[in-house]
Amino acid sequence: MAKTNKKHNRADRLRQAVETYVGCQDAATFNYKQVSAAVGANTPAAQRSVALLLAELAFDGVLVEVAPGRYKAPRRAVVATGVFVRRSNGKNSVILDDDNEPIFVAERNSMNALNGDRVSVSIAAGVRGKEPEAEVLEIIEKKDQTFIGTLRVDKHFAYLLTDSKYLATDIFIPKAKLKGGVTGDKAVVRITDWPDDAKNPVGEVVDILGKTGENNAEIHAILAEFGLPYRYPEAVEKAAAKIDAGITDEVVAAREDMRSVTTFTIDPKDAKDFDDALSFRRLPNGNYEVGVHIADVTYYVHPDTIIDREAQQRATSVYLVDRVVPMLPEHLSNGICSLRPDEDKLTFSVIFEMDANAKVIRSRIARTVTRSNRRFTYEEAQEVIETGKGDFADEILTLDTLAKQLRERRYENGSVDFDRVEVRFDIDEQGHPVGVYFKESKDANKLIEEFMLLANRTVATTIGLPRDKKKKPKAFVYRVHDMPDQERLVNLSSLARTFGFKIKPTGTPREVNRSINKMLEGVKGRGEENFLSTLAIRSMAKAVYTTENIGHYGLGFDYYTHFTSPIRRYPDMMVHRLLDRYLNGGRSVSVDKLEDECRHSSSMEQLAANAERASIKFKQVEFMADHLGEVYDGVISGVTEWGLYVELDENKCEGLVPVRDLADDYYDYDEKNYCLIGRRNNNRYRLGDKVQVQIARANLDKKQLDFVLVDEKHPPRSLDAIAAPSINEVMKSSGRSKKSSSSRRKAGEKSARKTRRRK
Repeated sequence: MAKTNKKHNRADRLRQAVETYVGCQDAATFNYKQVSAAVGANTPAAQRSVALLLAELAFDGVLVEVAPGRYKAPRRAVVATGVFVRRSNGKNSVILDDDNEPIFVAERNSMNALNGDRVSVSIAAGVRGKEPEAEVLEIIEKKDQTFIGTLRVDKHFAYLLTDSKYLATDIFIPKAKLKGGVTGDKAVVRITDWPDDAKNPVGEVVDILGKTGENNAEIHAILAEFGLPYRYPEAVEKAAAKIDAGITDEVVAAREDMRSVTTFTIDPKDAKDFDDALSFRRLPNGNYEVGVHIADVTYYVHPDTIIDREAQQRATSVYLVDRVVPMLPEHLSNGICSLRPDEDKLTFSVIFEMDANAKVIRSRIARTVTRSNRRFTYEEAQEVIETGKGDFADEILTLDTLAKQLRERRYENGSVDFDRVEVRFDIDEQGHPVGVYFKESKDANKLIEEFMLLANRTVATTIGLPRDKKKKPKAFVYRVHDMPDQERLVNLSSLARTFGFKIKPTGTPREVNRSINKMLEGVKGRGEENFLSTLAIRSMAKAVYTTENIGHYGLGFDYYTHFTSPIRRYPDMMVHRLLDRYLNGGRSVSVDKLEDECRHSSSMEQLAANAERASIKFKQVEFMADHLGEVYDGVISGVTEWGLYVELDENKCEGLVPVRDLADDYYDYDEKNYCLIGRRNNNRYRLGDKVQVQIARANLDKKQLDFVLVDEKHPPRSLDAIAAPSINEVMKSSGRSKKSSSSRRKAGEKSARKTRRRK
């Protein structure tokens, strides 16, 4: 009896401790590990008891389970603010300002808020067994946004079938607001009104991109989808055209003249904006002088001019499958600033003296005049490295040897080796993909990479680590990379172990990164390569621009910035200006203003990366649409509850085998082991498994590929048997019902009348 009472007392004390902890958390979220640590539950048994207690409290409505295993104390009928997230499947939510947690918002309670709107909401705590819900009380700040889609114009009304995952309904458009658009046009539309009791919003055409399906229209639609510019303002082009190279004797006299030193560029074969060059010469003492010369863009683009404001807003050039959308006008990016061969150019340079072991003896930063002797493509430079023959073979081979030593030391010091194959397309004159090839990073690429890293690191250290240790470093732009997410590292370690790899989820950055590098090297060529390397990348934080230097975890550098690409990145222009100012004894600039510019550049960089991925996915789907019904070998690259993702060996295109098409059994998703398991026959589809698939459907609007599995029991089928879904199915799957033109007209006229009344 005494033992029983003691056991009950222990359980009561644990419950009391947990409830006390929970009661003090306000809006913070927590899981059983955090609670266990706080209440001293150190044994596995005690931690299980804590986990059960939290689940019980959530079932009783004392806590809210905001995500699997994560809880928070409910606040009944609390008014809060946040950002509205609209989804075309109706699963709307609001991300609260105070804790960054999503709360479900039913469509009937949304006040027709759009994705990104700032809203005020009333939150009702979930009752037993149900999640909490929020109701929009007010739209505080509407986000100016546009939607992309295909126009349909009938006799009485017009509407836009949107491509957006954020809007399930069509947008009705008064005929006076069509801007000349006709049925089948790809258009950009802005919502002008959405009456509270109307199902559909009303909008106006902002721009006509072209005919749906045409390459230019679709690529411009991708840019517009992410809010990126797809045309260059004429006024900016005209301002740039007035700029002259201006390399006079006076300008040259004020700089270090390096035109007599052997200099060359190494770039992709289709590049036109050459913003970096290398120079090389042997010194009398037996060491080498290596110059990293960067286009002096800021000599031509002055602060707060029309060109500078446009570049600052764009923040980056956008590299899509078939084109580059430049940050600077082409007169500058491909002309005056580009380090073209046999032309005198103004450059900003970091010049190193190095010994045969690639140790930097000394370095200097200078404004220079250079003249490139040769323009190499990566392929041409690689041939010189492999054969030892060709133009400037001695210089290239020596630089390659130095670069390899730099890289080896970098990895020894904890830099992560994310070296992934990139998919590229051969495009015909109409922009249609006719072939696929792979871009691999070879020695020539790595040669350039190492010297650019060295220059960036040197510039950041020069400003961030002043010689006078008593002085505070001046405000500067750093490229930083935070520590990895610990939970993701633990998950990566657990998963990698199932494939025979050991990753250290804890320890020094050097130890952790070395173990990741070992896995990345060992997984090359294996079926699970893409998945494990992707998970490794996702475990890392995103690199960003900031004035607060925390170092670059992925590179293993204490100081790092971006200095080497001012033609295509605005932060590099910022660094050039700051560097010039500080080297000439100038005072520190405003940290707050600089930080705002850093945040904007980081945001635009992410949008550009998203647009690039979307363009690649679009071309993959377009390419495979020419191969419907064909059978390919592939590897399972992802496993989810809705199906299997398969990457094709031949071209790296990825598509989905929907679980509904696995008709031989009912499959359950084993999340822990990343596989689907058949209930009856125990058949398993596991990450990394080799499979054969047939190309079933290619949906360009959604940028989706659907495959069907092919094996001994399921031979290839005819195209009719795997045909694309009907228009009714498409409309239904996108959340729309296929209305008749009559019903559309009535709904449109009703919306228009309500709009007029509100006005």
